[in-house]
This record gives sequence, structure tokens and C-alpha cells, in this order.
Amino acid sequence: MAKLLLAKENITVTDFKTIKNLLSQHGIKIEKWEASKPLADDASQETILEAYAHELKPFMDKNGYAVADVINVHPLTPNLTGLREKFMKEHTHSEDEIRFFVDGVGKFWFHLDNEEILCVTCERGDFMSVPKNFRHWFDLAPEYFVKAIRIFSNMEGWVPNYTESGIDNEYNKAHTP
Repeated sequence: MAKLLLAKENITVTDFKTIKNLLSQHGIKIEKWEASKPLADDASQETILEAYAHELKPFMDKNGYAVADVINVHPLTPNLTGLREKFMKEHTHSEDEIRFFVDGVGKFWFHLDNEEILCVTCERGDFMSVPKNFRHWFDLAPEYFVKAIRIFSNMEGWVPNYTESGIDNEYNKAHTP
């Protein structure tokens, strides 16, 4: 179940409807998706995409997305530390960043135009769409395990454009286990 942290106020929100409403005010979309069938821990990319096709295909068709794949990051992933550090720097993308959490946990940090900082902890079943050019960063901690469907118009749009604001350092230090 998703959780929202209003970082400056140190307030945590757990009611999904409230989280959805707060995020939608900033153009961020969060939904709940369910698989059409049970999935084994070692399910293949094809099996995972098939299990969510009833959610995935209509979303992709409606919004013009062309490609979906599955990423599986876990404690044995090569260069896990470097991968985590790459995600933990504030950045934007030239297209929407869309993730559906098949399993695991991850934290999306958002730097709003009013300088407010939000952190959304996503877990199994959480669908998140971050608008293009939105300042954010992502953390794999504390579990270092995320299995997610990624959705793209094109893969090049997902290249991070780092802001170099440094704001991520302040929050990463305060909220990293």
C-alpha cells in the first residue's frame, strides 16, 4: 500500500484516496492494478506483461505508449550501489516516467514548484506516472528490491537530465537507512 510523506512537515498519509488526490493536484498519477492471475516469484517478463495486459494495453493505447518491459533490481544485481546512486540524484525526463510495481518497494521523491518535497513509497500493485520534466528522484532502499513494469513512448526519453540542485542530498541523508 502506498504511503505519502510530506517531508518538510514530517506528516505521513496512508489513505490511498487522499494520496491520489494530493498527487493529482500536481499532475502525478497513482493507481492500483491487479494481476489477472497469480504470479510466481520467478515469472518471466512475458508472463508478467501478460498478467497485467488487461490494465497495460488500454493505458498504453489510450496514451500512445509503444513499449513496456520489466526491470528486476535485487540485492544481487551487479553494480547495485552505482545504480542506486544514479537514481538518487534529482533529475527530469523528456517523457513521462511510468512504473508499475509488480513486487518490491521503492520511493519516488518529488520536488514541487512551491519547493515542497513529497515522498511516495510504492509497493506491489502501485502504478505511478510522473509527468515529463517533473523534478524527482528514486530510492531503492531499504529493501533494494524492485520488480516493475516500465512503460515508454521511446527509450531515449527515459535518459535522466540531472538538475544539480543538491536538494536530493539533504533528504537522502535524512531518510536513508
